[in-house]
Formats: sequence, C-alpha cells, structure tokens
Amino acid sequence: MSVDNGKQRKILGLERNIFFTGLTSFFTDTTTKMIYAVMPLFLMSIGASKTELSLIEGVAESTASLLKALSGWWSDRIGKNKPLMVAGYAITAVLSPLFSIVTSPLQVLIIRFSERVGKGIRTAPRDSLIAGSSGEGKKGRSFGFHKAMDNSGAIAGPLLAFAVLAVFPGDYRKVFLLSAVPGMLGVINIVLFVREAKKSKAELPGKIVFRDFPMRYYMFLGISFIFTLGNSTNALLLVKAGDVGIQALFIPLVYLIFNSVSVIFAVPAGILSDRIGRERLIVFGYLLYSIVYFGFGRTNDKAAVVLLFALYGLYSAVTDGVQKALVSDLTDKNKRGTGLGIYNSLIGITLLPASVIAGILYDKVDNSAPFYFGSAMALIAAMLMVGFYRKRGWREVR
Repeated sequence: MSVDNGKQRKILGLERNIFFTGLTSFFTDTTTKMIYAVMPLFLMSIGASKTELSLIEGVAESTASLLKALSGWWSDRIGKNKPLMVAGYAITAVLSPLFSIVTSPLQVLIIRFSERVGKGIRTAPRDSLIAGSSGEGKKGRSFGFHKAMDNSGAIAGPLLAFAVLAVFPGDYRKVFLLSAVPGMLGVINIVLFVREAKKSKAELPGKIVFRDFPMRYYMFLGISFIFTLGNSTNALLLVKAGDVGIQALFIPLVYLIFNSVSVIFAVPAGILSDRIGRERLIVFGYLLYSIVYFGFGRTNDKAAVVLLFALYGLYSAVTDGVQKALVSDLTDKNKRGTGLGIYNSLIGITLLPASVIAGILYDKVDNSAPFYFGSAMALIAAMLMVGFYRKRGWREVR
C-alpha cells in the first residue's frame, strides 16, 4: 500500500499525509496530555491509591489494545485506513471531557477504558498509512516526524493544563472540560486533509496466518515484551516527582520537559535510523532507559528528577518511532497494518501486568522498587537486542 508520493504536493518537505496525520496527532495528544498531566493528582484527590492509579492505566491501555491487532488486520482486508482513523480520533474527542463529571475512581476507569478504545481502533491503521505514504528510505524520518508532532501535543497539553490551574487552582475538572477543543480540531483535520492510501484489489491479502511474518518479527516482539514488562505507566514518574517535593502546580511542567526533549530529537533519531539501522538506536534507547529508571529509584533530589525527565525524553525520541519503523521493515507491505497492529497490541496488553507490578512494588515495598525493576528489564532487553542485531544476517525463517 502506498501513495504516489511523486504526485503529492509536499508540505515542509514532507508528504501530505505524513504532515496532516502528524497535525492530527498533535491536536489529539494535546487533549490527552491535558488530562494525563493532572490525572494522577485528581485520582488521589478522590481517594485512589497508587495501586489503583496504576491499575486504571494498565486496564485501560491493555484491554483496549486488543483492538489494535483487529483494526490493523481489518485495514489490510479492506485496503483502507482513513475510516478507522476518523472513528478512533472521534471517540477520544467526544469522551475526554466526560472526566469533568466523574466522582469515583471506577468512573474514571470506565471512561478511560472507553477513550482508549478509540486509540485501539486508530493506531495500527494510522501507522500503516504513515508507512505507506513515506518516500523510499524515509520511513524512519516519517515516524520520527509523527513522534515529534505527537510529543509537541504532549508539550501543549501540560502547558494548557498549567495555565488553567494557574487561573483556577486545584480545579482539575475545568482542565478536563477544556480538553475537548483540540480533540475536535484533530478530527476535523483528518476528515478534511488526510487522503486514503488505497490498495488495488490485487494487493489485498487473502487469509493472514502466523507464518506470513518472518522469524525476526517474532523475535523482536519477544524482546519488546520483556522491555515493556518493566515500562509501567508514566503516571508513577509524576507521582515520584511529587514525592520528592515538586509542587503539584509544577508537575505538568516537569512532564513538559520530557516531551520537549523528545520533540527535539525524534526527527533526527528517525533520520539516523534510516542511515545506520534501527537496531543500534533501539539498543541505545534501552540502555538509556535502564540508567534513567535506576536514577529514579536512587534519587530524592528535585533537580536530579528534572534531569532524569529530560533524559527520559531522549530515550523516547530514539526508540518509540524507530521501533515502529523496524516493525514496518520486518513485514510485507500488504500485511503491514496487521503486523503493526499485533506489535501495538502486545505493547498495550503488557502494560497491564507492568503497571500492576509497578503499583504493588510502589505501595507494598517502597517508591524505589518499581524503578529498579524497570531498569533491570530494560538491561535484559538491551542485551537481547544486541543478539538480534548480530544475527541480522540469518536467513529469515517463515
């Protein structure tokens, strides 16, 4: 599946679909990160424990992630991505402001799960559209740009949340209510400006089975599972920032630092992966994550926590988009939606046990234990990824 990029008018040197899909993600992530930046504090204000906080995030992300594989498969079957993308972004835009009326952690869970269903529907078709719309040898750059736009929204969201709280101290519900505006702009943008990357009938896949994907694809899925098991919800990082004495008003700004660094380095990292290979950057990212999480476990210093958030942003820049580009490299183009969907589903589903483990360690052991666990899992994944890279010359087994 591809768009005839030679005939597409480019914007800022990017294919039209890449630019406008990124813009949609910017608006949508502004909405979700307005909410995310204050949700841990809001949940604790209505009586949630740290275990419940982690459980809510894990259940919402994991169960909705089952849809990612299904939506990716369906987009391959029908040869279209845009309808599923529109539906997924619309669900998030409509449900996000409903957090303003909840009164219990259970209600937060229900809405959070329902909103994440939207992400489950849109993610794999969107990633497939990005890969299919990318110029030759530029998938790393395209996914890097998307990651940068996604995290630009993650900068705007906490900034807007900070502005609302500065005017209305402690009024988290106003943050939730106002989050509807950028979400609706994202839906309008994708409806009007993103074009379908259609397949001909001859390109549509028949029955898709497990042997359609190479052994290296499944090897990378296994490594991703191990890493993600120690990659719990970022909400615990925000809780850690509060534990070391950073005031609640400034928590969104700490999260902003993480996203700002990710924005700055996401596109250069994607371009670098096109040149030197994805695996090397992923190994570096896993090792950096291990160091950062070990640091979160060790320190109780506010300045050190701020620095660790910055380094965490660098980890995100050199891994998130690059991993998706690698998955795209490892799958046939007419099964790319399914391959990306399975990958996204695995990551999302693994967040449930990862978040439960981290929450229990935080509540039952101490506030360092989940970070030490995450550091160890990342180190194991990095070593396995080195083996994956060294065996690249193996004949792929199908």
